[in-house]
Amino acid sequence: MSHFTIINLPTFTDSRGSLTVLERALPFEVVRSYWIYGANGETRGGHRHTYTRQALVALSGVVSMYVNDGITAETILLNHPSQCLLIEPKDWHTMTFGENAVLLVMSSHTYDRSEYIDTPYE
Repeated sequence: MSHFTIINLPTFTDSRGSLTVLERALPFEVVRSYWIYGANGETRGGHRHTYTRQALVALSGVVSMYVNDGITAETILLNHPSQCLLIEPKDWHTMTFGENAVLLVMSSHTYDRSEYIDTPYE
């Protein structure tokens, strides 16, 4: 069991494939979405936020998430598109991308570089 919040999104599977639904599942309104891809073997992130909350889904492949809230540090593997990891503003996080991974990020606020905190917890 993870210290951090992972939402298992409803998924419906039949002979035609799977459909995962993200509807009223997040504790914030999504105002910005983006996806990261082509980062094979690279580590990105390396920050926390002042007020932005995020929800992350590995749509394809595996993304290794290192999350540290100043008390607990954990590495979480996002490896199924029905898993959604919530990142709170206090959560220092990095993402290391597996081969051909695609990470969807949904954010509670628009981009504002001034609210990023680049100093990790000691």
